[in-house]
Amino acid sequence: MQQAIQAFLLVPKDSDFTIKNIPFGVASKVNGNPYPATIIGDSVINLAKLEELGYFKGPLFSTLGSRVFDEGNLNKFVSLSRPYWKEVRSEIQSLFSCGSQLENNQEALGQIITPVQDTKNHMPITIGEYTDFYSSKNHAFNMGSIIRGPDNAMQPNWYYLPVGYHGRRSSIVIDGTDIRRPWGQVKAPTAEKPSFTKCKRLDYELEIGAVIGGSPNNLGEPIKVNQAEDRVFGFVILNDWSARDVQVWEYVPLGPFGAKNFASTISPWIVTIEALDPFRIQLPEQDPEPFVYLKEKNHTSFDIRLEVLIGTEKSPELEHFTTSNFKYMYWSVNQQIAHHSITGCNIQPGDLFGSGTISGTTKDGRGCLMEYTWNGKEPLVLKSGEQRLFLEDGDVLEMRGYAGDGENRVGFGRCKGKILPALDEQYFQS
Repeated sequence: MQQAIQAFLLVPKDSDFTIKNIPFGVASKVNGNPYPATIIGDSVINLAKLEELGYFKGPLFSTLGSRVFDEGNLNKFVSLSRPYWKEVRSEIQSLFSCGSQLENNQEALGQIITPVQDTKNHMPITIGEYTDFYSSKNHAFNMGSIIRGPDNAMQPNWYYLPVGYHGRRSSIVIDGTDIRRPWGQVKAPTAEKPSFTKCKRLDYELEIGAVIGGSPNNLGEPIKVNQAEDRVFGFVILNDWSARDVQVWEYVPLGPFGAKNFASTISPWIVTIEALDPFRIQLPEQDPEPFVYLKEKNHTSFDIRLEVLIGTEKSPELEHFTTSNFKYMYWSVNQQIAHHSITGCNIQPGDLFGSGTISGTTKDGRGCLMEYTWNGKEPLVLKSGEQRLFLEDGDVLEMRGYAGDGENRVGFGRCKGKILPALDEQYFQS
């Protein structure tokens, strides 16, 4: 049962950012410098100022000997360990609970708090490396059925290891960043040769991103699966934008490349394991039994509701059309970490692991348009009468995620992007 605490700050009904949450991010005043922050309700809390004023007095944090929140990212904090993360989160909850020393200290609160409407979000961490996995069985089966047919949907290796590939961290952007439609090589099924063209099958992928923290493992020393969770600082919503027509032509034999490297969007607030712990759920038993390095004592995920909404130029009001859940994972985050490091790869604080597209068991739970429209055969029909097979210019795609409800709600905020037209062909002529 969650601790009975109540914030003295105003928390609107159905806010993602109750005092039970305390996510971590980076914010600034509209024209100011970025600073590490958290958020309760509609109040953004400056962690750098809290630290400067001496409010972090826990037995661990107070002995560090140097500032942690003095830069425009969370990397110093993320590089610590779970006991430090838990201590700071607990202190923040105490400081902003009813009856605390801060409640009536208007001078300090004036330095520490800024209304959310007067702030801007920034990338919460400087990302080191990015790896994307393919760990939802529903998604893997649907995509395999589309490409190879249901009798041959699952590749032989899928049930034995968390399939993944290395992505591009430099093109990971924060919520609200516009996404330009990419160009690439495409080969139609009946064409003799590929063509160079604008992407015509632009898609999203509904994912959760795990932010890696703690001390790096030594090169050549894998992370044990039952210790892997200590390397997870927290989670964000992740939209791994995809150029499906480009991907089909390029992915053999080495996997996705340009089709996946042009943009991925994350939500701005990192939600901690401690906040999500009350919503932990058991995952189904795996068959075949995993190898010893992947065998967990507790094979779990979290009951996080995930939603996708779309707005168009004709109908800009966002319309909800997909609901999935982080519980639809076959391979857990801990197994992804263990497999990633089994060869001895040294995983660093600040790395980002994508879950892979998370799909539910019904059509309205499919985690991308290629699934939802069954590769363009079953259009998404919006209330306006508009139809979508894939994303069109001017479309706005928003993802949301939360666990629980009411005063126990723990949410991520939004992960949103608007599709801009591709560059004109003349751009490539000079």
